[in-house]
Amino acid sequence: MTITVQPVIMAGGSGTRLWPLSRAGYPKQFLVIAGNTSLFQQATARLQALGGAGIAVNAPLVVGNEVHRFLVLDQLRDMAVEPLAVLLEPMGRNTAPALTLAALQALEELEGGSGADPVLVVTPADQTVSNDAAFSAALRRAVRVAAAGGIAILGVKPDRAETGFGYIHSAPASDGERRVLAFVEKPDAATAQRYVDGGEHAWNAGMFVLKASVWMQALKRFRPDIAAACEQSFAARSTDASFVRPGAAEFAAVPAESVDYAVMEKCSASAATHKPTTAPIDLRMIELDAGWNDLGAWDAVWQLAAKDAQGNASIGDTIVRDSHNTLVHATSRLVSVVGLSDVVVVETPDAVLVSSRAHSQDVKKIVGQLESEQRGEQTLHRKVHRPWGWYDSIDHGPRFQVKRIMVKPGASLSLQMHHHRAEHWIVVSGTAEVTNGDQVILLSENQSTYIPLGQTHRLANPGKVP
Repeated sequence: MTITVQPVIMAGGSGTRLWPLSRAGYPKQFLVIAGNTSLFQQATARLQALGGAGIAVNAPLVVGNEVHRFLVLDQLRDMAVEPLAVLLEPMGRNTAPALTLAALQALEELEGGSGADPVLVVTPADQTVSNDAAFSAALRRAVRVAAAGGIAILGVKPDRAETGFGYIHSAPASDGERRVLAFVEKPDAATAQRYVDGGEHAWNAGMFVLKASVWMQALKRFRPDIAAACEQSFAARSTDASFVRPGAAEFAAVPAESVDYAVMEKCSASAATHKPTTAPIDLRMIELDAGWNDLGAWDAVWQLAAKDAQGNASIGDTIVRDSHNTLVHATSRLVSVVGLSDVVVVETPDAVLVSSRAHSQDVKKIVGQLESEQRGEQTLHRKVHRPWGWYDSIDHGPRFQVKRIMVKPGASLSLQMHHHRAEHWIVVSGTAEVTNGDQVILLSENQSTYIPLGQTHRLANPGKVP
């Protein structure tokens, strides 16, 4: 019998601990940090590779937010992947409501005639693995647990005493799987070392495998308030091509909660204390030993990166001398360091971070201060991506600003007018279609035009190159 798998990719995170490379408007899951594709694209490819051996894989279901919707579509199109749907959360409400929206969408497909209650394979969009074969083997094992009505969670075999992760306490079960005993919060260093030495604890990777109906049943049992509010929001949804937008007012009433707190911890507790009238939920942990990394902070990026003989990892145009165990990441200029140890240096066109590796988790405090001061460096890069392309604010001063603009083939900016500025446009490559008041003209490389103050105007790309 073929098992139908529905990939669910959680792509709504902000990646604050990888600032300044990761920003709210272009967070880490859409960045190329390891390999040649973005973390989101890697997650998509790993789940699509689960097919075969009695498993059929549906098109991915992505849960994200409004501001990233075109990043999602663009990166999927680069892979020639068409999503089942892109669920756009009106605001962040943590992972339990996000998974609930995905389950409701999957069950909607069931009611539409797909004929199966799919197994949801739920993964964050911002993780890496170095052994794809081992990852697929673990997930296929988890899929079979879920197909039988259980819930499987992937636990990463720890290779160090890590204090930045939650842990799963488990014990062997009679069928060779591991039975979940408890979920443990982020421990101190001594406790983390005991977990590693004892061999009964694994890192919680935040990856869950279960049927859509099983999730809804468990949520209604343990958190009926979240279930009811999500159902109301989903019922008020609107649809625009691939985008599904739940009702915003209804979603605002959804309690914010993680999958672990809402259901998983209660599942493990109910297995020991269930009442005769309520069957225990079969919660299993599948061990994952596949070179997993959640890239949760710059120290994790250093651990993953290729290093020289002194343990230094360098990305971009860098010179590193007399330094040890240091990460230097340059994006727009030469960055040189001398005599550093256990330090992170990250350069972008508009911000530079220097931190000890030991305190790289605290970068989120910098982001919090930027947010409280309402500074733009928290949200956007100097280069800002838009559905039609991007613009880079390369210079500005009193009464002037210089932007470099890229327009995708076939795309255009909106028709607009400015009361307080005129504009000069110079085409540096490709062909531009310029609407300037009542005129529509074509400009090619090294040609220019002037947009007077108060004139309606639009820039479009009728060609085949940017």
